[in-house]
Amino acid sequence: MLKVEETQPVEFSSALLAKFDEIVKRYPEGKQKSALLPLLHLVQAEYGWTSVPAMDKVAEYLKIQSIEVYEVASFYTMYFLQPKGKYVLEVCRTGPCCLVGAEKIMDHIEQKLGVKEGEVTADGLFSWRGVECLAACGFGPVLQIGPEYTFYENLTEQSVDQLIDDLRKK
Repeated sequence: MLKVEETQPVEFSSALLAKFDEIVKRYPEGKQKSALLPLLHLVQAEYGWTSVPAMDKVAEYLKIQSIEVYEVASFYTMYFLQPKGKYVLEVCRTGPCCLVGAEKIMDHIEQKLGVKEGEVTADGLFSWRGVECLAACGFGPVLQIGPEYTFYENLTEQSVDQLIDDLRKK
């Protein structure tokens, strides 16, 4: 994964552009914007997040306005609009999980990692955020850990500590 800063100009590799071309060919002429979601996934896989310069390059490639890319990337939570840690702890913050302690778990994660939501730990290993429903309402509080998106249910502060400690040992 390439490291990119917020204002650093982005040049897509020929390999990445070839993947773009392959995806765009799936759509009818004049409908290239339909390829936007998979292209953003490729950009995020390459750089770790979707910076403004990277989104601008996607817009240029698709021959659409940059705002059209920003609107999509900011709508979907699977796109990261700022750098993230190697492991992203995503805690369900919807009603059912909050009723059984999700907010307490998020507060605990903030204290344990020493970073606020969306920030990255100094070692670059962790970031965390609250997300919308993870479809495990009967097993809350629940979180998923990327990049593999493994689910953990019925969380306690102790189980979260164990998860974080195990990830640090990897």
